[in-house]
Amino acid sequence: MDLLDAGSPREVIEKVAKHLDCSPTSREVAEYFDKNDKLRHLRQEFLFPKVAQLPTSDLSLVGGSEDCIYFVGNSLGLQPKNVKKYIDEELKKWATIGAHGHVMGSRPWAWAENDLEDLMAKVVGAKPEEVALMNGLTVNLHLLLLAFYQPIATRHKILLEDKAFPSDHYAVESQIRLRGFDPSTSMLFVKPRPGEDTLRTEDIVSTIEREGHSIAVVMLSGVQYYTGQLFNMEVITKAGQNQGCYVGFDCAHAVGNADLRLHDWGVDFACWCTYKYVNSGAGGLAGAFIHEKHVDRVKPALLGWWGHNLKTRFQMTNEMDLQPGVNGYRLSNQPVLLVCPLQASLEIFNQTTMKDLRKKSILLTGYLEYLLKHYYSKKASDPHKPCVHIITPSNPAERGCQLSLSFSLPIRAVFKELEKRGVACDMREPNVLRVAPVPLYNSFSDVHRFITVLGSALAASNKD
Repeated sequence: MDLLDAGSPREVIEKVAKHLDCSPTSREVAEYFDKNDKLRHLRQEFLFPKVAQLPTSDLSLVGGSEDCIYFVGNSLGLQPKNVKKYIDEELKKWATIGAHGHVMGSRPWAWAENDLEDLMAKVVGAKPEEVALMNGLTVNLHLLLLAFYQPIATRHKILLEDKAFPSDHYAVESQIRLRGFDPSTSMLFVKPRPGEDTLRTEDIVSTIEREGHSIAVVMLSGVQYYTGQLFNMEVITKAGQNQGCYVGFDCAHAVGNADLRLHDWGVDFACWCTYKYVNSGAGGLAGAFIHEKHVDRVKPALLGWWGHNLKTRFQMTNEMDLQPGVNGYRLSNQPVLLVCPLQASLEIFNQTTMKDLRKKSILLTGYLEYLLKHYYSKKASDPHKPCVHIITPSNPAERGCQLSLSFSLPIRAVFKELEKRGVACDMREPNVLRVAPVPLYNSFSDVHRFITVLGSALAASNKD
């Protein structure tokens, strides 16, 4: 029997410990997982900052020669090793052949991003013709809402989660104002129940069923940035469409993290950035999805030259030959220097599948959760011991790789002490530390090491 397929993360951890005749918290368990990790070779495709390179590290507390504990891929993914090579190729091409680079070389600038859309489509569970790589996330969200949000007096609301990411909130608010409606009456929020941290799927669905006659668009995150909750996109999509609503998702924290099936779920539209789990670098080229069923039904509200059919684009007739589906939403040519890092990353994704990444992720994050609960759960026997509360759902089907943690100690003090010890994670107001072991490049030993460092950080914070 393969021990790694032996049940829930907790069951797997305890069976491996029994097999090794050691404690489930022993480093031997992490080493066993790493040795048997079929994806461990992918780590070598990325550049890890050293502890000594991080500006926040205190080398009097930790050695500087080892890799940092990089658990902040939910904010910015690591750099793939081929990024510099690909960028250098384009700089050389620009220097040596100039404008000929538009149609020559391994990635002709006039359609360089098109050659990556097959790879991107695999990551989000879509057909290549349903995906476009263009612009930034919020620009794409605006373009999609301009097309799909067509409010009328009786159906004018946009449903989004309470405390949505600011960009989503601002985009929705401005789109409502643009159409002459009032955000105070047209923005409909779903909130967790009193005393709970995350949303229940049944509450989202019941809100849609109750308010559906007045909702034009359901617009939620795929993964909620603050809590790390993975929404049941398939169920939500069905519920919204049953009420006559369009359903779209901001997949910024879901793409490259969750096993998405945008086409099969019938999602109307989606958008995402690529600099988090897709590792394309800060401000990297974003993506958009429109289901093929809308090819002849929903048209872009704004037109640009790059939405014109490539075969006739340079005839310069000023008579739009609009590309079908999401490709017609393109406005202008994409910056090739942003195409390069995205290509480098998507080629790594193409060495595996989202199904296999997700399988590892469930165990990797489950291992982190197991150790956190073992060492830092609140115990009545020792009320003064620092403890950790995980606000992310415990059900692996309701989360990606991120765990959002709150502490019994001041959050800023804990965050500062972790940074001193070579941990890269991030803090979000008002009281959450986001920790994301990314299956593409993080190891089980990273998790075990983090738990040890967290003990030192909590001890130091408690003294203060």
